[in-house]
Amino acid sequence: MFSKEQNLGTSFKQYFEIVPALNESLKAEAYRVRHAVYCEDLGFEPARINKLETDQYDHSAIHLLIRNVKNHAFIGCTRIIRPTLDTNQGLLPFERTCADTLDRTIIDPMKLPRDKIGEVSRLAVVASFRRRKGEAAQPINLSEEDYREESLPRFPYIPLGLYIGTVELARLNGIKILFMLTEERLVNHFGRLGAQPEFIGGPIEHRGTRFPSMVDIDKLVSNMRPIFRSLYRCIAEDIQKELIHCRVPLKMQDSKQGQA
Repeated sequence: MFSKEQNLGTSFKQYFEIVPALNESLKAEAYRVRHAVYCEDLGFEPARINKLETDQYDHSAIHLLIRNVKNHAFIGCTRIIRPTLDTNQGLLPFERTCADTLDRTIIDPMKLPRDKIGEVSRLAVVASFRRRKGEAAQPINLSEEDYREESLPRFPYIPLGLYIGTVELARLNGIKILFMLTEERLVNHFGRLGAQPEFIGGPIEHRGTRFPSMVDIDKLVSNMRPIFRSLYRCIAEDIQKELIHCRVPLKMQDSKQGQA
């Protein structure tokens, strides 16, 4: 277990930086990371001549990057997709993929205010930072061993940095519920932050077995485990500084968001 004295925020800043992709140049960096992981490494998507992996959801998404401060290289990314009236009838990707397996007695996404929900997708970390045993065939990974080291050599800064950055971007943009379609173990690891995600339907086959789940942003932030709070503060401060520097309002997207 980690000691209370260990400041994860300070340690994180020695190696990594969370960068919201607020312009087209930074978004292109996210698309390059995605191409390297999803097209070249894993073969989940067809290779593109321009080396940019994009889809119809990118124009309505909030994008996030993680950068190696030693060489300034971008090494990971993720995004939050927001519902829009002009993309797939306003449905999020998981709403279409899991239409037959969602348990609408737990939650019915169509009954929620559409501007208060989003879906996390395209989490990816470049190969050189996920080459531990069993990780090469996954776009992002966490294991039980990551939480057992006393001296933090394995601590999963990169995936947790992306998760926490995603949570803060969601909060700043007024998103209350984040949905995910991931492997069961990644949902459980996300729950280590404090607020356990809730499974909302049966598994589907989508690049392996995937489960739909959701997390309440306010509950996650309020119930975040003490050990992660310094990391959260560090990432939140960096994101907000970048927004202020770029003079970006908290509602970062101008897309036509549908209403329930």
